Amino acid sequence: MITTDIIIIGAGPTGLFAVFEAGLLKLKCHLIDALPQPGGQCSEIYPKKPIYDIPAYPEILAGDLTDKLMEQCKQFQPGFTLGERAETIDKQEDGSFVVTTNKGTQHKAPVVAIASGLGSFEPRKPLIDNIASFEGKGVEYMIKEPELYRDKNVVIAGGGDSALDWSIFLADVAKSVTLVHRRNEFRGHLDSVEKVQELKNLGKINLITPAEVTAIYGDERLEAVEIAKKDEEAIRMETDHFIPLFGLSPKLGPIANWGLEIEKNAIKVNNALDYQTNIPGIFAIGDGNIYPGKLKLILCGFHEATLMCQAAYQIINPGKRYVLKYTTVSGVDGFDGTRKEAPKAVVKAIQ
Repeated sequence: MITTDIIIIGAGPTGLFAVFEAGLLKLKCHLIDALPQPGGQCSEIYPKKPIYDIPAYPEILAGDLTDKLMEQCKQFQPGFTLGERAETIDKQEDGSFVVTTNKGTQHKAPVVAIASGLGSFEPRKPLIDNIASFEGKGVEYMIKEPELYRDKNVVIAGGGDSALDWSIFLADVAKSVTLVHRRNEFRGHLDSVEKVQELKNLGKINLITPAEVTAIYGDERLEAVEIAKKDEEAIRMETDHFIPLFGLSPKLGPIANWGLEIEKNAIKVNNALDYQTNIPGIFAIGDGNIYPGKLKLILCGFHEATLMCQAAYQIINPGKRYVLKYTTVSGVDGFDGTRKEAPKAVVKAIQ
């Protein structure tokens, strides 16, 4: 059995940052994630997609953000159980919890932090009879490696931010990009809509609205799609890739059966204190929790992780007072014996 101070369910950005904050408090963490690598959605779904709202980074690729977070927390030597889903959680007589995965791996700790985001995801697929036959053979539901589409003909379907953003990005990568949406209006950000229109006017994106992809053709691989436009005859367009970006359906999975209070497919927490759930000792941080005014932003997850760790310290060290010290003053002591000293000039100025 793996024992630690805090079991973190979910190794996305929020979970990884929680390792760092816990490490500052000399608390050890072990992370469980169903994915084979850390990073959550940032690694699995859109590693090459730029993120613009991370403090101090005007722009950073999602995969690079994961790398930076891993670098930041490695000094605190977190443990990882990857490629396994947290299946059950059982409270012990001593007040601790045992989390068991679908492969039988057991983990024990006095505190559990659920940082699993929106849970597991399944792509929303268009209602095309034979689409499953072409999955991985020209049909993709998410873009992990943009270079796959270098000098290829690409048809994207969708009207949200992902469809708009990837159409814009691939306009400089693919041989041709066709964006199909069933309405003339888009759900994405206005600046993205304007950029797509600009690229259309420059002849770099072929925009077809209102329309839908209604059929796909090919032998061993995708060769063409049929696009039906309202009040017009359907057209057959040759293409190498068809990427329907209709969003993902989140599912809490086994977490829904753990006795936690659930609202709108998310875990209710007390945000007035420490993001603890209705079960003392179990916290929920990041996109998977809900409370009044909740914003599903990575930076909000970082804030929640910080307060969660402070509360976890009190549970693990009852009656022991912790004095908050700024890292600019105290530096950072890693579990591996390393120490990053605060710059003396900064220390002197603060003192």
